[in-house]
Amino acid sequence: MQHFPIFVALAGRRVVLSGGGEAALAKLRLLLKTEARLTVISANPAPDILAWESAGRLSVLRRAMQPGDADGAVLFYAADEDAAEDARTSALARADGALTNIVDNLDDSQFITPAIVDRDPVTVAIGTEGAAPVLARQIKADLEERLPSGLGRLARIGKGFRKMADALPMGRRRRDFWSDFYLGAGPRALSAGEDQVRDTLDALLDRYMSAADRPGHVAFVGAGPGDPELLTLKARKALDSADVVIHDRLISPEILELARREALMIDAGKEGFGPSMSQSDIDALIVEHARAGAQVVRLKSGDPTVFGRLDEEIDACTAAGVTWHIVPGITAASASVAAIGQSLTRRERNASVRFLTGHDMKGFADHDWKALARSGEVAAIYMGKKAARFIQGRLLMHGADPATAVTVIENASRPDQKIIAATLSTLPADLAAADMNGPALTLYGLAPRAAQTVLSQIDRQEFA
Repeated sequence: MQHFPIFVALAGRRVVLSGGGEAALAKLRLLLKTEARLTVISANPAPDILAWESAGRLSVLRRAMQPGDADGAVLFYAADEDAAEDARTSALARADGALTNIVDNLDDSQFITPAIVDRDPVTVAIGTEGAAPVLARQIKADLEERLPSGLGRLARIGKGFRKMADALPMGRRRRDFWSDFYLGAGPRALSAGEDQVRDTLDALLDRYMSAADRPGHVAFVGAGPGDPELLTLKARKALDSADVVIHDRLISPEILELARREALMIDAGKEGFGPSMSQSDIDALIVEHARAGAQVVRLKSGDPTVFGRLDEEIDACTAAGVTWHIVPGITAASASVAAIGQSLTRRERNASVRFLTGHDMKGFADHDWKALARSGEVAAIYMGKKAARFIQGRLLMHGADPATAVTVIENASRPDQKIIAATLSTLPADLAAADMNGPALTLYGLAPRAAQTVLSQIDRQEFA
């Protein structure tokens, strides 16, 4: 992020603009929505600028800009539509201490003006770092259509009611009151007029003043394999309302960004054969925050019901009298098999699929290797990267074909996804050569679709 978005208080403060043509008019139409003291410097100002001057909405200096003209200004716009003059006027403004923007010159500007959706006092600013102004305009158009025109009126009424609402205790009850007003009761009342909205606010406040605090609760939420677009709507809703988010090490930063800004974020990462927070400490954290009245999201990679130690955490909540619910997520197996264009099951190949773990609490995990070694078997092996040589040995020992396809998918669904196509005989060596550092899932008995097609063609040639 090269430009940090902020909202600058302009009421009663100077904003200076140099220029009098179309570029100046475009900026002034936006600036005139503020309460800033506007000064335009132009030897030949457009008629609209002179009309605004006559109406007392801005002042005009009918000459070229001089040193000191931007003294005391918060912002300065160079809209001279001449590169040399823009450079001169912006240099003068910087010397006077103003932040400067040169219209249509991102590189030399100290700040940029975003695309704005105006539902005063609700303002949405959209920026693309100058990379895609057409995209910013499209987002603006979409938001203009989605945000009701009465939203500003609702916000103004709510703003006037804030001091009364401060009687509610800080925290969740106050947030729930405002959420109920802006997302439910307020919009319904607005169609009947502002008086009805104020009556609704009074009734809503009475209800929340007498209501008991909502008890703490735990949502065990599946974050999916990493792509934020694969989050379920329920998962997004849980993150948006969470007071505390206790998350795994493998949760992608893009998903953590979706949590409510005020939420307490706790990294409860566990790493196989590496440093980890103990399960008992995680259980205690969940219970502690829920008992304190927090809405807790226990955010787990993939699906919480698959190799997620979920039962232990549920048992801890139940023993402490804490309520909970589960929000399923897309598990790594589903994302990984989608990445290679295959199906976990296929008619006349395999009617079942095994979900295995490469290691458990006691070390490398043992399974029914004899059954898995049969031809046509398919397994999704979690945490199998470091156990690859152990898995290979057990399967070969029980008669598995060394040429059995094995695919390893690292960071499934993420931009840095990597796919390693191997066979059972080459698996450990291929993994060592790939130097994988991220979370990986091993698909035993499946090759990427393109590789599978080539193998099938070779088999047909051999039997021809």
